[in-house]
Amino acid sequence: MLVDETGLDAPRRDPLDRPPPPGEAGFLIAAGFWRGVTRRRAWWLTNLLVVALLTNVGVQFAINEWQGAFFDSLEKRQADRFVWFVLVFAGLALISVALGVAQVLTRMRLQIEWRRWLSRTLMGRWLRQRRFYRLGVVAAEIDSPEFRIAEDARVSTEPVVDFTQGLLSALATGVVFLGVLWHTGGSREVGGVTIPGFMVWAALLWGAAMTSSTWVLGRPLIGRIRSRNAAEAGLRYDMSRVRENAESIALLNGGEGEETHLSLSLDAVIGAWFAVMQQQARLTIISSGNWVASGVVPALLMAPHFMAGTASLGTLMQCVTAFVQVQFALTWFVDNTPRIGEWLASVSRVAALARAMAGLDSGVYEGGGITVGASPDDRLQLVDLAITQHDGLVMIDRADSVFEPGEHVWLTGASGIGKSTLVRAIAGLWRWGRGRVLVPTGAQMMFLPQRPYMPLGTFRDIVCYPPPPVAMDDEAIRAVLARCDLQQFADRLDERERWDKVLSGGEQQRVGFARLLIARPDIVIMDEATSALDVDTQDRMMRLFDTELRGATLISVGHRPELAAFHTRHITLARTPRGVRISEPRRLGPRRMFRARSAAGP
Repeated sequence: MLVDETGLDAPRRDPLDRPPPPGEAGFLIAAGFWRGVTRRRAWWLTNLLVVALLTNVGVQFAINEWQGAFFDSLEKRQADRFVWFVLVFAGLALISVALGVAQVLTRMRLQIEWRRWLSRTLMGRWLRQRRFYRLGVVAAEIDSPEFRIAEDARVSTEPVVDFTQGLLSALATGVVFLGVLWHTGGSREVGGVTIPGFMVWAALLWGAAMTSSTWVLGRPLIGRIRSRNAAEAGLRYDMSRVRENAESIALLNGGEGEETHLSLSLDAVIGAWFAVMQQQARLTIISSGNWVASGVVPALLMAPHFMAGTASLGTLMQCVTAFVQVQFALTWFVDNTPRIGEWLASVSRVAALARAMAGLDSGVYEGGGITVGASPDDRLQLVDLAITQHDGLVMIDRADSVFEPGEHVWLTGASGIGKSTLVRAIAGLWRWGRGRVLVPTGAQMMFLPQRPYMPLGTFRDIVCYPPPPVAMDDEAIRAVLARCDLQQFADRLDERERWDKVLSGGEQQRVGFARLLIARPDIVIMDEATSALDVDTQDRMMRLFDTELRGATLISVGHRPELAAFHTRHITLARTPRGVRISEPRRLGPRRMFRARSAAGP
């Protein structure tokens, strides 16, 4: 198992680690919830919602029938039936309320379960196989993946349930109440031609006019909402960078420059909001006009029948109610265009993240050039390894090397020559290029960067990160802390702090060495992991590889000449006419190591 400083291991046999099937990235937010391990719960909630919805439409039809009978009774002044109508209406109202509550509970439960599934799926894929790191390197256009998982995933799922419920309700309501209009509206003679179901055609024509007008005005709104959300995400990203680099910005007195940059980002957001506002105001003209007119138009159309005595008051009221219901069904798109725009914008961001992670798995971004495989023996090997940048520019032309078990290798070279990139390729983080990195089967690898990661939690959590297979008792942890000059925190194991703010740079690097003593890896890769330590403390930390960590293979990048005393072999990256290659200027034997350490003191 390979373990780096982030605590993530190499590919495991888990569904989230495998590349998604063709097309899954595009339909991730739709099909997976209903076809995976959650399918029973998903279909149960879906079917329950459909049943409650259709039953409620039936109740609305019954209320419409009651309305016709009730107003006919009022017209005839049948006082003896008044109480009966009140009781029937009360029963229908209670049933409608109960069904409404059932719909709300089922709909929200479905939304919650779907959002949980989608967020967990995206989160799992993002965190597995170090995709969270690789995406930041190869797909810079995927800004704020954490926001896409947390917020866009919610906006991508919640409206779909609402849309589906609303659309299904609109279809069922439209069919039922078009039938009511056909039955109650009767025929109408227009220009000498008798039109059967006159009110049905009137409702369809009115709905078509409203929908087409909305499409014309609402289509640009979708793009403008997408642009607004992208601008919002850009502003959040820029502000997050300021927070993450607050100390450096403060030391350089760069607040004014950052304010200028953030003001430009905010201006982009405001401009995008104004564009949405203008388009939504145009759309409101249609939606408000439809809301006002849909209750009056059917009354005007039915007035001649009522005045002529061919339609009762109950029939008139049934027609008006049915017309309004049909309009709500036919103009569903009118009322939901802004939300559809919001939804499409979030769907595109979530789908882009899913496609980017699928691209990582298929090698679209990284090309799959450098592979990490199993070594035929117990040695770490670099075989015909060449490292390039994203655009194919060669950084290291060739690197062939073998690292014996327990060997301590010191890697040096000019600044910017590619040392850190080489160790990241060995750790499996950098894939551009060609060749193979062969790791002994079952070997545990641990990577110590210049700035170790400090997770949120107690001091115990940060020292034992990533958590070891077997929990350590307090005495063992205190012994490790004492060995790494961190004994002042022995009584603070269960305190919760922002330890990345509490600990100095040197203390954080010593926490990295404490993690080595807890994990006892077989291979350790260090990248300037002692840069914040004074020489004496560096000596004490490096001597751990002669005691508790004896037998571990060490590859360390560093510039300090004092580090030579703690390594048995020195390799360097050097520029040659054929490019950057590995060379071995000298071998550091045990005698040199002993003399150097004796000179440094006990």
